[in-house]
Amino acid sequence: MKKLVAETKSKFLKKYETEPVWIVAVPGRVNLIGEHTDYNDGFVFPMAIERYTVIAAAPNNAADADVYSVNKEESVTIKLDGSATPPQTVVWSSYIQGVVQNAVEAGFHPMSFRAIINSSVPLEGGLSSSASLEVATATLIEAITGQKFDPVQKALLCQKAEHLFAKMPCGIMDQFISAMGREGYAMLLDCRSRVPKMIPFDDLDIAVLIINSNVKHQLTGSEYPDRRRQCEKAAQLLGVPMLRDATLRQLEEVQSVFNKEPDGNICFRRARHIITENDRTVDMADEIIHKNWKTCGKLMYESHVSMRDDFEITCAEIDILVEIARSTDGVIGSRMTGGGFGGCTVSLVKSSKAANISKVISKQYKTKTGIEPTFFATRPAQGALILGDESLGK
Repeated sequence: MKKLVAETKSKFLKKYETEPVWIVAVPGRVNLIGEHTDYNDGFVFPMAIERYTVIAAAPNNAADADVYSVNKEESVTIKLDGSATPPQTVVWSSYIQGVVQNAVEAGFHPMSFRAIINSSVPLEGGLSSSASLEVATATLIEAITGQKFDPVQKALLCQKAEHLFAKMPCGIMDQFISAMGREGYAMLLDCRSRVPKMIPFDDLDIAVLIINSNVKHQLTGSEYPDRRRQCEKAAQLLGVPMLRDATLRQLEEVQSVFNKEPDGNICFRRARHIITENDRTVDMADEIIHKNWKTCGKLMYESHVSMRDDFEITCAEIDILVEIARSTDGVIGSRMTGGGFGGCTVSLVKSSKAANISKVISKQYKTKTGIEPTFFATRPAQGALILGDESLGK
């Protein structure tokens, strides 16, 4: 993070010919297990990663904010007067504008500012670059105004921005972990009660290896909403408020009810994934507490199969990465992470073998697909930070 902060400060000084007054840093996240369970009121188990979105900013003598993205190489104007409305076409700045608009409506009124955004969170990799940007924007508003959001309010405000301004009906996991992650801990989050439980993840013999397939399949845009609709219909057929409230036995007992529906088989399989994934997620948190790594690996592989066969959100390249990992010495468990259809896998590996594991998987994946993957090992990182004077070099 220090290198990214220094680079961002340097670019700010070069562009605006002044030092930044505020700097914030917010991590991306990887979900160890618990995919698509959040919008079903279930459990998720993310941890913040050592990849950050950094925003450097200073006051600006204008009505609006001037924001430049290093990654996009583009400047945008952000309205600060509360008059912004959801865009017809979603672009990267829509996430920023949505957070600012929601913050203004919540009584936070930042002065005009100019800012540079720089991120090391891989884009479209399933590592929550969008939530990292949203929470970084909210954290910058805290720094500018001197006001503090309640942590849950902050996460929900950012989620609302993604719903309204990015038109993505996401759950609450990404914003919660980016805002409230703790170094050395993963977070078991009950998405119904919105109460996080911090789980120690401090075994130095175990590392988390994230491998980016560098594939993101072109989607119609309906895949995520379709899965959500199918889950809602499954809950209705089961007679429960949300799939969180159902058991596998209940589902199997009413399979005949699903069979009468045109899309009943699909809804049945979607429900089976959510119900079993919730169980796996709670179990894995307990197994990590007790350092039962072999069982953790088994749960991860089961999760991937469920995502592949029942929820149908993996792709050939991701499946290949997981199968290679399964046969590689030193890998404990591996699965797809994120919304699906490309992106990254997450693996628990023996720390001493992480470098060799990366080489072996990279070589075999390139041989099978012709694609060069990228990878990094990480430990659980700290959530949103407002960097102090020592970080600003004052």
